[in-house]
Amino acid sequence: MWSEPFRPDRLPAVQGLSLPITPEWAWGNSTGRGVKVAVVDSGVDAAHPLVGPISGGVALEYDPEAPNAVRVTEGPHDDLFGHGTACAALIRGLAPDCEIYSVRVLGERLTAKGLVFVEGLRWAIDNQMDVVNLSLSTKSMDYFGPLHELADRANFQGTILVAAANNLPSASYPSLYSSVLSVAARPGSDSQGFAYNPEPPVEFGAAGIDVDVAWMNGSIIKATGNSFAAPIIAGYITRILGKHPRLTAFQIKTILHATADNVTPGTTLST
Repeated sequence: MWSEPFRPDRLPAVQGLSLPITPEWAWGNSTGRGVKVAVVDSGVDAAHPLVGPISGGVALEYDPEAPNAVRVTEGPHDDLFGHGTACAALIRGLAPDCEIYSVRVLGERLTAKGLVFVEGLRWAIDNQMDVVNLSLSTKSMDYFGPLHELADRANFQGTILVAAANNLPSASYPSLYSSVLSVAARPGSDSQGFAYNPEPPVEFGAAGIDVDVAWMNGSIIKATGNSFAAPIIAGYITRILGKHPRLTAFQIKTILHATADNVTPGTTLST
């Protein structure tokens, strides 16, 4: 039965990638216009000058009396820590015309119950986000399955998940899933450019060490963490989708691999 979709009369035309794949082809002149980006985090301060307008959002909190024990409140909300604002500003800096949606799942201590995280990601997927920045993770095996199911669903529907690896060398989810783009910090504070890692599970590296990031009350602080590398990759993906809509996750990975700083164009694979 799996062969049925491959019949010539049913097989649709598929958008191909032009060669050579260069930064100019991939995202040149793109501002991310028309691309919906969810920042699943501590909230986003829309008043911060480096963030700009927010297109929408939702705040989720643990509530034993609510359906699935998670209370969902649509509409504007504050950033409770500053972390989400930092991520949103990094994305905005690379893709100034994208549509940013704040999905608040983290509280004042930058923590949350796993089921709140799961429902926040579900909201982003249900609302057809194009890109989801996940600068957070869980080590709990209780959520390995639910998050994996959502990551696969996102992959199949064309929602690109960008996940920061845990700052410590330990297993965390969803960054270890092959269906997401996993990111860690690399040396340097310049948000321009990124590197490809040929030894997964972390696939890409971007600036995340002593970087200047937006924070609470319109401020800017210097911070370090994989959290701040992920939105740089998310920003580049947003620009790519602004120029080449409807690409799949594996096509996006192909483009990022081809345009990474440490990849030499035109080299041939040994056989």
